[in-house]
Amino acid sequence: MVYNDFNGIKLSALGMGTMRLPVVNGNDAVIDEETSLRMFDYAYEHGVNYFDTAWGYHAGNSELVTGKALKRYPRDSFYLATKFPGYDVTNFPKAEEIFEKQLEKCQVDHFDFYLLHNVCEANIEYYLDPKYGIYDYFTEQKKNGRIRHLGFSAHAIYDNIVRFLEVYGDDMEFGQLQLNWLDWSFQDGERKYNLLKERNIPVVVMEPLRGGKLCNLKPEYEAKLKAVHPDWNQVEWAFRFLQRLSAVSVTLSGMSDEKQMMENIDIYEKHEPLSDADMKVLDEIVEDMKKEKSLPCTSCHYCTSHCPAELDIPYLISLYNEAIMTGKGGFIAPMALGVLDDSKKPGACLHCESCEAVCPQQIKISDMMTEFAKMTS
Repeated sequence: MVYNDFNGIKLSALGMGTMRLPVVNGNDAVIDEETSLRMFDYAYEHGVNYFDTAWGYHAGNSELVTGKALKRYPRDSFYLATKFPGYDVTNFPKAEEIFEKQLEKCQVDHFDFYLLHNVCEANIEYYLDPKYGIYDYFTEQKKNGRIRHLGFSAHAIYDNIVRFLEVYGDDMEFGQLQLNWLDWSFQDGERKYNLLKERNIPVVVMEPLRGGKLCNLKPEYEAKLKAVHPDWNQVEWAFRFLQRLSAVSVTLSGMSDEKQMMENIDIYEKHEPLSDADMKVLDEIVEDMKKEKSLPCTSCHYCTSHCPAELDIPYLISLYNEAIMTGKGGFIAPMALGVLDDSKKPGACLHCESCEAVCPQQIKISDMMTEFAKMTS
């Protein structure tokens, strides 16, 4: 197993995520404990020492199974991470109650890593508002030794991550970002990564395979990859990409069966990052994927000055592109739309086509608004 330094401790470069544990009869709330415990054992025995769970995973049962699994190992032989469920704003007044319950569920007296979870457009005002006491409470738990390292995770746009770090950045010891070779450009991942790197905040990676999308590529894309590295599969390309990033401490993989776990651990037996030539191949594939599915908006904002409804058209197009690229089950676009006033959502488009008259990319914006409104209604 490859290990990376984090403030003087060695973390396994591959971490075990527990959002996609094996389940019974397709029911996400019913974890297959027998298989899951074997997976924990395999990971632990093969050098994985970072285990990541969360309050909401598997309808609240991930923390229970994670606690049961890790209880069998010496407490000083692994690092456990969980998160405050800020994705649900009704949880903000309940931080203490939730934290105490998490310790109980995980059967520990402290968390090695604790995250302010899913900083995003839907909750950033709650995180930044001192009346909820989130910062005060969790920094106090750190002083008390019940949190060893405090950090955050984010699906927010770049500007809101900046806002968050301007307030709390000096106290954030690590940041968890959605990073992979597609989102490096598509979701502004490179800028987000560099923002943390410039602040000397180590990065934990989530969604390295974009929920499996990057290991189910079209045959023509797979052929391009095989032509360069015949012995690599698509999973290995994804992980080798992340090994290029020096600020990444841990890459989380939500492995849902034993075969996936064995394969991923085998990849992390060595550090073999992609070369610049490899990256050119991936860049070509990314551009093809974006042309195939996404609208070519350049955020010139000519459209916004001609919109009588005063819609933020480039932002809505970016959310549309995210929804189209992710497909069924994507949550980022609906989450971001959920905080907008109805008068600023796609359904508020007047279909006057004034925006289209000035769009340099000749995007059929009104058609996009109609389709997006139907997708998210």
